[in-house]
Amino acid sequence: MIDQLWLFIDGSANNQLKVGCGACLVVNANQTYDISLGEKVQVKTFESTSSTKLELQTLLWALGEQLNADKKVDVYTDSQNIILLPSRRLLLEKNDYKSEKNKLLNNHLLYREFFRLTDLLNCDFIKVKGHQPSREKDSIDRLFTLVDQAARKALRKMY
Repeated sequence: MIDQLWLFIDGSANNQLKVGCGACLVVNANQTYDISLGEKVQVKTFESTSSTKLELQTLLWALGEQLNADKKVDVYTDSQNIILLPSRRLLLEKNDYKSEKNKLLNNHLLYREFFRLTDLLNCDFIKVKGHQPSREKDSIDRLFTLVDQAARKALRKMY
């Protein structure tokens, strides 16, 4: 039994058309980079979305569809929003997911689902730089590049 998994997520959005493609890759922890892992990347199209929303949608899809609650999951993303979301939880809940003007936040339903899923799963969130020169990439960065490229390629194929 594998005790720990790595989940890599990324998305590519066309904000004018409000569509995007999210990509995810689940591998055993400490997996070394292998170009053939690109075949394991899964992609999903989302409509009525934005860059920020797409990153959340992709994460929730990946967590909800790909993973078991009995595994430790390290989530690798370049989304600052996702990385900061756990630290924002208390304030979001205290304000009932509303802005200072008492208006529900645009992504309130996604935030609620994020917290519901992360309460059920043992997740850590790890920021990757993304879009680095090849010479500066380690194994984690190269694995992340697989999802980054898959998301961008899927979005380009749509148009």
